[in-house]
Amino acid sequence: MHPDRDLDIQARLPWNERALVQDLELETLLRAMAGDDTLIREVALKALLTAWSNDPETILYRQAILRDGVNNPAALRELYGLSVETIEARRKHYVGMWGPSSVLYGARDLMQMFVDMLRRLRAAVEAHRAGFASEGFRNLFAMLERELSDEFFARIEAHLVELKFRGGVLISAGLGPGNVGRDYVLRQPHEDRRSWLRRLLVKGGPSYTFRLADRDEAGGRILSEMRDRGIHLVANALAQAVDHIDGFFQMLRKELAFHVGCLNLHERLAALGQPGCFPRPLPAGQRRLRCRGLYDPCLALQMRSGVVGNALDADGRSLVVVTGANQGGKSSFLRAVGVAQLMMQSGMFVAAESFEGGLCPALITHFKREEDATLKSGKFDEELARMSEIVDHLVPGAVVLFNESFSATNEREGSEIARQVVSALLEKNIKVLFVTHLHAFAHDLFERGVDQALFLRAERLPDGTRTFRLAPGEPLATSHGRDLYTRIFAASP
Repeated sequence: MHPDRDLDIQARLPWNERALVQDLELETLLRAMAGDDTLIREVALKALLTAWSNDPETILYRQAILRDGVNNPAALRELYGLSVETIEARRKHYVGMWGPSSVLYGARDLMQMFVDMLRRLRAAVEAHRAGFASEGFRNLFAMLERELSDEFFARIEAHLVELKFRGGVLISAGLGPGNVGRDYVLRQPHEDRRSWLRRLLVKGGPSYTFRLADRDEAGGRILSEMRDRGIHLVANALAQAVDHIDGFFQMLRKELAFHVGCLNLHERLAALGQPGCFPRPLPAGQRRLRCRGLYDPCLALQMRSGVVGNALDADGRSLVVVTGANQGGKSSFLRAVGVAQLMMQSGMFVAAESFEGGLCPALITHFKREEDATLKSGKFDEELARMSEIVDHLVPGAVVLFNESFSATNEREGSEIARQVVSALLEKNIKVLFVTHLHAFAHDLFERGVDQALFLRAERLPDGTRTFRLAPGEPLATSHGRDLYTRIFAASP
């Protein structure tokens, strides 16, 4: 996920997380990415909503990894599946907590399982590495091949055999005050290199043996305590090694989860015949937004069919005002822009034929809401309260998406509030996209020739047909509700 650090799964989500998920219908996107995998959903949500600190280099780094995933879907899912299988197997192993002996035996069994999974991971890397070209995967594969060498496996297998203590435990100790044992150290037995015949015929050095009586429970307990003191350090070391490998697989799963989620989404949209592209991210501060064939992927997923895409050239523009016929695709276009910004900054592909845009430090939505069911406030009061909260969190360079905002009051009052809000935002270097039916507001901006403003209008054919395409155009005084009424009710008795 990052060229120089691990993914921070604990990163805090932005203050407007719920609004973004609701207004941009991100639950649909997350379901397509994750299915029943809760980790993919969690990682995808974090990647989408905490991407504001990503620079163009990080975004391009992730795009290259995703390209590899799209070109090698089976290999990517195999690597992810191995990490998932390892973590599931880890949960079935118990590392005791009742003394060094139980810790040692549990950690030893778990380490053996990890060694088996590491062998499978190395085999997968060797089988698939030729098909991957991104820096991220090359670095991962190089690290695994370097660390998981034949020598590594031979050494760790030998250590695991030794830790079974089939020949007993060799411990050294000293005597402290009162003849109390101290300085317990686990020793490695000397390897007897003599032949079996020489060991049989040649008498060894003197040795001393102490045997416990069969019913000496106190002596057995003392001997067990001495043994635990001797293996204490090695038990802790093995437990830490197990935790280290477990942490590696946990992080590998989280890092791969994002890319598997992107692959799932890419395949879902491709099956619907919808295009996708890797966007060109531009440094923050540049007023660049240009795309072709941009569409709302959430709408396509909900309809399970292709949807109409739009072209946009808003380079050098700080304000985009969208007007036109009801049900003409204005809100879908606004969501498409918002989702594309999130996907681009998180390093994903974008639901468009081509897309390039400047990065922004925050994306904020102000969409109309339903009536307050608790009757604590009216719709207009609620709109103003949300606008006040937005102002408290604004930063220069942010992008704000307005959808039918301030329409809960009359035309004149709503238009004046919208005009003042937009003017203030533009003065503070905030980029604004505004979908509205407030003709007085839109027409006033058009007549005054506001600098750096682009006016789009939802296309409507003479017979009332909506093409769901947007084109530059002057705001009109009608939303063409009459043709909708005619089309729906003309056949009614």
